[in-house]
Amino acid sequence: MGGILTTGFCLVLFIIFVGLILLFSMIKVVKEYQRIVVFRLGRCIGPKGPGLVILIPIVDVPVWVDLRESFLEIPQQTCITKDNAPISIDFLIHWKVVVPEASVVQVKDFAGASQGIATTTLRAIVGDIPLDDVLAKREQINLVLRTKLDEVTERWGVKVSSVEIREIVPPREVQDAMNKQMAAERTRRAMVIEADGKKSATITVAEGDKQANILKAEGDRQAASLRAEGFALALAKIYEVAKTVDSKTMSLQYLEALKALGMSPATKFVIPTEFTNLLKPILGQTSEGMK
Repeated sequence: MGGILTTGFCLVLFIIFVGLILLFSMIKVVKEYQRIVVFRLGRCIGPKGPGLVILIPIVDVPVWVDLRESFLEIPQQTCITKDNAPISIDFLIHWKVVVPEASVVQVKDFAGASQGIATTTLRAIVGDIPLDDVLAKREQINLVLRTKLDEVTERWGVKVSSVEIREIVPPREVQDAMNKQMAAERTRRAMVIEADGKKSATITVAEGDKQANILKAEGDRQAASLRAEGFALALAKIYEVAKTVDSKTMSLQYLEALKALGMSPATKFVIPTEFTNLLKPILGQTSEGMK
């Protein structure tokens, strides 16, 4: 009797255990950035979630899908440019699932499939571009590569949001030529800057000389103007004084002049008639005094 009870108790525990397993397999909590693609007896019935999802045990098989944006790192790939120059390129692919059902049904390994398509597409794009354009038009290559990848991955329910080339390694001889070109460009820029500095200095000196000459000319003009004004004032003053001088004063000045002439060693003098006319009044007064 005890053995039968023990066997019955174990059977109940087993049933409870199996029931709990089935219960946990039935209930799924799907997060906001997740979806569950449900296959019922092998047939896809679509994505479920987010939130609480109830599945039929054994009948329903869930496949989890992450809707967050992810990136795929493509290692360095050797490509041949249009002018037959080998270069190494590595890049990143940013992608996200937009149709969960297609991402499960249409492709088995999206990462592997994307890497294969990305490398072949990159070689095709670089093969149509010269080396100089590959080095200078990185953004354009990113855009073309993203567009071509997006055309392929669209049927997988995956959206390629961006492609970013991280590094382009040209051949060694090309790197040496680029370094020489950069050195020559830096030398040219230094010479241009030096020439511009000398030009600016010459212009500054010439401008300073010009301003100095202008100031000197202006000073000379003002000085000449002041001298002319002073001369005019002197003439005006002489004229004013001359108007106040009478004939007697002038006669006395002439007598002083005669006195000076008399003291000179000359024996002959030429006296203007106007001078004698001015002396008549003085001579007349002298004669009357003598009478």
